[in-house]
Amino acid sequence: MASYLLGLTGGIGSGKTTVANLFQARGINLVDADIIAREVVEPGSEGLQAITEHFGVSILQADGTLDRAKLREQIFADDNKRLWLNNLLHPMIRNTMLASAQKAESAYVIMVVPLLFENGLDRLVDRTLVVDISPELQINRTAKRDNVSEVQVASIVASQISREQRLARANDIIDNRGVMAELDAQVEHLHQKYLALAASKTKNE
Repeated sequence: MASYLLGLTGGIGSGKTTVANLFQARGINLVDADIIAREVVEPGSEGLQAITEHFGVSILQADGTLDRAKLREQIFADDNKRLWLNNLLHPMIRNTMLASAQKAESAYVIMVVPLLFENGLDRLVDRTLVVDISPELQINRTAKRDNVSEVQVASIVASQISREQRLARANDIIDNRGVMAELDAQVEHLHQKYLALAASKTKNE
């Protein structure tokens, strides 16, 4: 079991997945909050059952899966609904992530969490790493990637904590404005650093 936990985060479109994959290529196990968030609302799950009871069966698609677009509309229009949903899902996601991290066999494990600081999940990890680009690049990259308007992306960026707040709370920062070779070099430097920190923690336990 990996006892050293790293929290990887960054704003939308910053390149978290690319960075996470570079660590994974070095043999590091990942625990992805987005994947787990989908798993806890799969058909047959306690999460989906509770959501259906609260919002009604109209929140489901014809195949019995969650209609995410419809749910998103409802919770963005109503703070109470959003709060209820967060109170239901966040503990489920947190507990599943920690259980997955305990099964990891790499020297350290990375928890990839888009809203690491917003949801207070930085308290669960030993160290935090932020992937950073400018808000302008975030908006431009995400609009192209997801084929959505820049206005829509800008509203998502605005709903997350500010770049300044995120950077102020980071233990380590990766600058993702450059080319892949530069990104890989930053990952390699940090990988060696985390291997040493994980070894040191294990020795002191």
